Amino acid sequence: MPLRPETDLLLAVDVQPDFMPGGALPVPEGDAVVPVINRLLGRFAHAVATQDWHPAAHASFASQHPGQRPFASVTLAYGAQTLWPDHCVQGTPGAELHPALDARRFELVLRKGFRAAIDSYSGFRENDRQTPTGLHAYLRERGFRRLFVAGLARGYCTDYTAEDAAELGYEVVLVEDACRGITPEATAAGTQRLRERGVRFLRSEALLAG
Repeated sequence: MPLRPETDLLLAVDVQPDFMPGGALPVPEGDAVVPVINRLLGRFAHAVATQDWHPAAHASFASQHPGQRPFASVTLAYGAQTLWPDHCVQGTPGAELHPALDARRFELVLRKGFRAAIDSYSGFRENDRQTPTGLHAYLRERGFRRLFVAGLARGYCTDYTAEDAAELGYEVVLVEDACRGITPEATAAGTQRLRERGVRFLRSEALLAG
């Protein structure tokens, strides 16, 4: 697939150790996305990363809800919320971008999920679906029109980011082998949502070949 250097952007979502095997909220084979994303970074003139960045007492953590266990669902002020193990806590090694990721190539690292009362899957807005992160304003000001989404995890942060990007008017491509999902069921549901919104799917080989 030919790239448009000045209006295409690689968007790497939450490539952090806590989402890798051995991390606090591991995605199966999550570490496999790192070399693929690094190869893609060599092809794109522009790249941005998102970074989950939670305070220790974040409302999405099961530890903040006595009697609840991780992966249960509760209702918060903005609606249904899955409870997670404590993860990507600000200032911890698990919250950093993965050390093998070529972070020198990112022109912006946008932190999300730092508001204690609201979780944040999408790189564009919080889970209340109202509070913007500022990413759209940045991309619009820079003139980017097509986004290639990679990272972790399918069904959640990569998919919500791609879905919101399509809703905001970007042409969106999800790089399948540069992503991994928490569960097959969440990935399948995310794929259906994204296809309904016109998101394209391809593998990295289509980009790396030229």
